[in-house]
Amino acid sequence: QVQLVESGGGLVQPGGSLTLTCTGSKMAFEIYDMAWYRQAPGKQRELVANMLSGNRTNYLDSVRGRFTISKDNSKRTVSLQMNMLKPEDTGVYYCNAQFGPWADYWGQGTQVTVSS
Repeated sequence: QVQLVESGGGLVQPGGSLTLTCTGSKMAFEIYDMAWYRQAPGKQRELVANMLSGNRTNYLDSVRGRFTISKDNSKRTVSLQMNMLKPEDTGVYYCNAQFGPWADYWGQGTQVTVSS
């Protein structure tokens, strides 16, 4: 069974940095489009960043220039480097793997809290 496991969340002060990592198992990692979503309390889940075939990336406007998504197929990981964090970046961050209409997997989520 495919598994996605996130790590790297935690509490950080405004202006700080965190790196989230998602490790996939039992999957042909290289064929999947990978993404990071987040959900703040009382809000809908939103796409933060994704990496599509050909290493095309997309970012939520509010994180562009501060966050960077990267993928390492040999390690089966996708990472989200988050710099200059703001309180509004607080939420549960989820890793997502998608292969066309045939496969859509989610991790369990990792909490990121930006607070002084």
